[in-house]
Amino acid sequence: MDYLFEGFIDSESYTVRLLSKEDISQVQQLQELVVETLTEKKNLQPLTYEELNYILTGNGLMIGAFTETGLIAFRALLIPPIDEEHLGLDVGLDAEELPRVIYQEISNVHPDYRGNRLQQTLAHLIMQEQAKLDQKFTYVACTVAPFNIPSLKDKFKQGMEIAALKVKYVDQLRYVFIKRLDGDGGGEEISEIARVPMGDVEGQQALLDEGWRGISMEEDDGGYRVLYVRRQPLS
Repeated sequence: MDYLFEGFIDSESYTVRLLSKEDISQVQQLQELVVETLTEKKNLQPLTYEELNYILTGNGLMIGAFTETGLIAFRALLIPPIDEEHLGLDVGLDAEELPRVIYQEISNVHPDYRGNRLQQTLAHLIMQEQAKLDQKFTYVACTVAPFNIPSLKDKFKQGMEIAALKVKYVDQLRYVFIKRLDGDGGGEEISEIARVPMGDVEGQQALLDEGWRGISMEEDDGGYRVLYVRRQPLS
């Protein structure tokens, strides 16, 4: 079997490989376990069997980490349909750019294996695999619930930026993250910085509407602030 990675957590070995339709039941079981342990269930939008099957039949990528006991973590990328809910529209991309956007979908880690940087390891590996796809992508996008701190940290560590904050999935408030994959988009420098409490939805939306981007977060008196920047072309 072709492994993407082999490593150790404490003294336990694990391997990472691409997932297929045969792995759906294990993915569903792990997803259910993760949802059960969440204090804020609305922070995670679980994938249905149909959505998992859609990804695993040529519409994305999914990789998983396994120990001897089974699946302990997985991460998914989705090639999304072009529709009115497309995240590219939320962040102001032109219609012709939408086919070049791939989504970072769900990422789950077994509760017993959290704190071992598995999310980051899988993020690095799946983006490497993405680069090998026949279809080429310029952007990676995703949504994250405010106060879903582990997932927010994960996205910021990957260099993704908040470009919108709006209601998605009918009634769920979400940050919309975006990142260019081709390294272009430089030639700008930060001209202004603002730190906004994560709970101040209208304040963040006002900045985002003016073209600011959220680039990191920090703890502040028991709460969290998001660091927003405005950029201007290099003089």
